Amino acid sequence: MAKDFLLEIGVEELPARFLVPALEQLQELAAKALRENRLAYEDIICCGTPRRITVLARGVAEKQEALVQEVKGPAVKVAYNSGGEPTRAALGFAKSQGVKVEDLVRRSIGPVEYVFALKKEEGRPAAEVLPEVAPALIEGLHFPKPMRWGNLEVRFARPIRWLACLYGDDVVPFTLAGLESGRFTYGHRFLGGGRLEITRAGDYFDVMRKAFVVVDVAERRDMILKQVNEAAAREGGEAEIDEDLLDEVANLVEFPTALCGSFDERYLEMPEEVLITPMREHQRYFPVRGANGRLLPRFVAVSNSGSENIDTVRAGNEKVLRARLADASFFWQEDLKAPLEGKVEGLKKVVFQESLGTVYEKVQRITALAGYLSVRLGANAKQRADTLRAARLAKADLLTNMVYEFPELQGVMGREYARRSGEPEGVALAIYEHYLPRFAGDALPCTLPGKVLSIADKMDTLVGCFGVGIEPTGSQDPYALRRQALGVCHIIIDGGLVLSLKEMIGRAYNGYAGRVELKLSLEQVTAALEEFFRQRLRVLFMDRGLPYDTVDAVLSAGFDDISGAWLRAQALEAFRADPAFEALLTAFTRAHNLSRKAGHGRVDPALFETAAEEGLYRSYREISSSAGPRIEARDYPAALSLIAGLQKPVDRFFEDVMVMVENERVRDNRLALLKNIAQFIGSVADLSKIVVQK
Repeated sequence: MAKDFLLEIGVEELPARFLVPALEQLQELAAKALRENRLAYEDIICCGTPRRITVLARGVAEKQEALVQEVKGPAVKVAYNSGGEPTRAALGFAKSQGVKVEDLVRRSIGPVEYVFALKKEEGRPAAEVLPEVAPALIEGLHFPKPMRWGNLEVRFARPIRWLACLYGDDVVPFTLAGLESGRFTYGHRFLGGGRLEITRAGDYFDVMRKAFVVVDVAERRDMILKQVNEAAAREGGEAEIDEDLLDEVANLVEFPTALCGSFDERYLEMPEEVLITPMREHQRYFPVRGANGRLLPRFVAVSNSGSENIDTVRAGNEKVLRARLADASFFWQEDLKAPLEGKVEGLKKVVFQESLGTVYEKVQRITALAGYLSVRLGANAKQRADTLRAARLAKADLLTNMVYEFPELQGVMGREYARRSGEPEGVALAIYEHYLPRFAGDALPCTLPGKVLSIADKMDTLVGCFGVGIEPTGSQDPYALRRQALGVCHIIIDGGLVLSLKEMIGRAYNGYAGRVELKLSLEQVTAALEEFFRQRLRVLFMDRGLPYDTVDAVLSAGFDDISGAWLRAQALEAFRADPAFEALLTAFTRAHNLSRKAGHGRVDPALFETAAEEGLYRSYREISSSAGPRIEARDYPAALSLIAGLQKPVDRFFEDVMVMVENERVRDNRLALLKNIAQFIGSVADLSKIVVQK
């Protein structure tokens, strides 16, 4: 009869970010362990709180499935004589495998028939197997920062304090980390009433709930969301729900109780971000907005101590937030005593990176690069002026009291202080936007000065770091270079900006000349960064839904114009659904394969000997003259439709013309024609990368 298997690992409070990855690992490990041990089961549930990581496997079989092995022996003609009697070979094989010679069976492998020994291993009881499985599950869990405690060699996220392990009604005995497994667990630290006995594995959830522990992460999250919204509604507002914060809070408590607190209205005079940052980032509170969308002097916190002492808990949370907001208010007032411009000179004493000079020098470089990009993008006089002014002030808020205390507010405070220093709104917005995007899925700059400044800042960092040999490794990227390169790609693609990646790298590299000596040459940095961007673009395009072969075909044709590469990829993917695509692919493949033998690309019409050659050359000239302007105008769908017209002339050429003739001049001329056609089509995409579905 199948029974439930329970393993609960009781620990000191886990960091919130450790819990969900641990449960995902445990789910995979438990399924693999039961499968490899031939223990059938119905379902596996993994759940946990800051104080426990639990796996419950329902319906685990009482006994392992029997293992039947077939061991190959000698060929039948060797194992038996002409009279059908077993030879010494058969007898020896049967004895070595511990089976009777008459139990040997015959199996054909190809044309040869062999004898096999069938060895059946009876399954062991689950009660014998699970004491081996349980400690292996615990030791198989990995954490970002495991620790040791006492004089033990065991490494885990936090010290293990108890182990509950049951199979049905019985304890699964094992020892780990100086602890013996048992049937005892612990409820909520404050509400749960101490040590609790689990009579049967399947009773686990009921036992926990009675002890004020909600072990299911998703259930806790739903409870918190409902309670937070209800608490805010009682104050006439609506909670601002941050999904990441909601996930984090769900992993910080075992029995959530939401409460609404308040703070002094005078703090609402400060920018919203100054209030939200300490609430959300430091205190894990949810801000509350009124019907007009403005912040109310309220917040919602989630307690882990029940509702009995809710007023005391509320007062404590209000006291902590009051102190933080008082500090923020002081910093705000102090920072406003001097204009943002007054902070710029101080950047000469702030190191950007030990090999790349000061932040002030970085400001000078990005100002020059932003000026160049503004011109390239056709910015008007006001946009250029806003860009250059914003570039000068972009890093000034790093020296403000507010950003020193709350680094998350860099850019935000630069925008606010610029406004209060009388700077144009375009300048203030560009200062804020030049940090965007800060993370995956973040907003992108909306204004042209913001886009330009963000690209300039990121390209300066990328070129400088690559220039001194700082490149991301598989697990290390301390300067977030992958994120910065992706940010550049997103801004250019979503903004439809026409910029040359190679030119930007060159301009950024030249910005270091005479100030900082880079270890690598411009050619080395360009090659490394182009490959770095190619990898980022490949991931980005595929994340946006394009198949890998479409992406590879387009990137192989070039991506110096990043937004153009994205448009080509979209056009190619759409064109793949057109019936004409398959014919175009065939034509390109035939031309491409032979064109690789061409020594040059010069075509002499006087050497044509057939009407098919002349027809193909004429079609190529006509179509290239029509499609070329479409390509320059980035109208790639129209260009591909025109290029598809080469299919019939190419087919006729291969039907009527022998390319590899003995006459060297005629042969080279035909190869040159094919090379021109392949290169022309390849300017949109290298169709040789397309995988043909059979």
